[in-house]
Amino acid sequence: MGIKDRSAKQKTTIVAHRAASFKEAEEWDLDFWQNQSPEQRLSALVAIRRDAEKVVKGRLSSTKLTRKKR
Repeated sequence: MGIKDRSAKQKTTIVAHRAASFKEAEEWDLDFWQNQSPEQRLSALVAIRRDAEKVVKGRLSSTKLTRKKR
């Protein structure tokens, strides 16, 4: 499943869990990711990386705009 397919599926499916503690949340998170295929984990990593790059780019653009206004 590629990034586009994964994104489309994500928009229609939400997986949630209510944890009673941080430890329970960590266990649930670990279990979730261990049940994903290597392809799904890699696809998620690439998507997170792209999102992080967008955030950095947005911050840099915002900083440039703020400096120009001064």
